[in-house]
Amino acid sequence: MRGERDSSAEDVSSSGHEQAAPGASASVPEGFVDIPFVVEPNYAGWRLEDYLGQKLRRMPRERLAGIILRGVHCDERRLKPSTPVYPGMAFRLRRPGSDEPETPTELPVVAQDGWLLVLDKPAGLPIHPTARYHKGTLVSILRERFGERFAEPAHRLDRETSGLVVCGRTTEACRVLGRLFVSRDVHKEYLAICEGHPREDAFIVDAPIAEGTELIRIAVRIDPVEGKPSRTRFEVLQRFSRDDAPFALLRCFPETGRQHQIRIHLREAGFPLVGDKMYGPDPGYFDRFSKHSLEPEAWVRLRLPRHALHAARIVFPHPGTGVEVSFEAPLPADLTDFIAGAPLPSI
Repeated sequence: MRGERDSSAEDVSSSGHEQAAPGASASVPEGFVDIPFVVEPNYAGWRLEDYLGQKLRRMPRERLAGIILRGVHCDERRLKPSTPVYPGMAFRLRRPGSDEPETPTELPVVAQDGWLLVLDKPAGLPIHPTARYHKGTLVSILRERFGERFAEPAHRLDRETSGLVVCGRTTEACRVLGRLFVSRDVHKEYLAICEGHPREDAFIVDAPIAEGTELIRIAVRIDPVEGKPSRTRFEVLQRFSRDDAPFALLRCFPETGRQHQIRIHLREAGFPLVGDKMYGPDPGYFDRFSKHSLEPEAWVRLRLPRHALHAARIVFPHPGTGVEVSFEAPLPADLTDFIAGAPLPSI
């Protein structure tokens, strides 16, 4: 592939203290929290409402516009939905506080130099603050452990997807990485566990993808009329069975960069990801999961608490030297345990 954008559907430190958000005032009114944002280079010139629409994908646009007018601050001035954003622009979104779901706090470093920070993101950790997650995100962990503007993610992974995330450590690195990912001059490989035994050892799904479905606004669909060209290659690494059901470990090569591309293409091929609540066995699972009302029988059918997708390898030109660099992250324990037939986690 040349550069997939796998968008997040939706950041807590072990140090026990919280830094001030970029541009934040010294005190936040009781009962409220400030969600910090720093605009990445690839969003230069976007309207604020469009930028936050990408970050808070589950939030309806009309509600987002009201939140911007009531509670987005930059250097103590209010911002408008039409305000243009620029790289490095720091602002905060003030919202009523609520109990935030727990997220992983470990964030292994795969590689680091003056330009790059490559991380092995655990499943369950969102990358950016959202309407639901404001402290327990990858960005917040970076800021709290290393200081403000230490590094900014150059791309996205879904909250439930584990694996490699590349961050730029300077303004120039962020600019170059943003251009690389937009131009697709990046090679990514994923590992996935799917349901079923594909007949062929290698297969291709070439199916156009469009955004939005009748049930889920942030989902995608296969649409030959409105969809954008999308193509993924798959290789079968291992076929196995557990509990008398067939499964396979696949290596996935997205040749285009659509949201949720691997997940929707596997469903289209008839081999959905294990644990996928959005594109798995029942289209109503995700809605009920979002409302905390997913029935026990559904969890049994899903088998894992997260979808079984892992960003395993990434190759791209180094933003400083131009020399090709490659990074890898091994399959995490929850997925290797599933393949080995270990007892399923209680959900």
